Amino acid sequence: MKKVYVIYWSSTGNTQAMAEAIGQGITEAGAEAVVLDVSSADASVLQDETAFALGASAMGAEELDPDMDAFVAEVEAFASGKRIALFGSYDWGDGEWMRTWCERMENAGASIVGGEGLIANLTPDDDAVAACKALGAELAK
Repeated sequence: MKKVYVIYWSSTGNTQAMAEAIGQGITEAGAEAVVLDVSSADASVLQDETAFALGASAMGAEELDPDMDAFVAEVEAFASGKRIALFGSYDWGDGEWMRTWCERMENAGASIVGGEGLIANLTPDDDAVAACKALGAELAK
């Protein structure tokens, strides 16, 4: 059974809810979902994977949390050729942190699943949860 990692950082639980919905989509598509908070994850588990998801809510002036940023920096070293889904929630701004993150991963040679990051304003609503499940199903392919 294919294993798909979903590694996230969440300040309020909203991005965690998105991660869990992505994991559900992975499972429903017939793969094994491994959903981990970034504090419990080691970037090296992703090195041999062809597809995985990374999630983080926006912090401060629309930026990644320092712990997630350090994790992403490790992933950049081996991101070339990987299919990476990016997701997260925000409360203010216009999603600049996600656009910057997508560009960063594309510059590292990754392909962004869905062509852009998936964002939700605050708590993911039914549409956002459905989009997360669909993203998980796409990763499971």
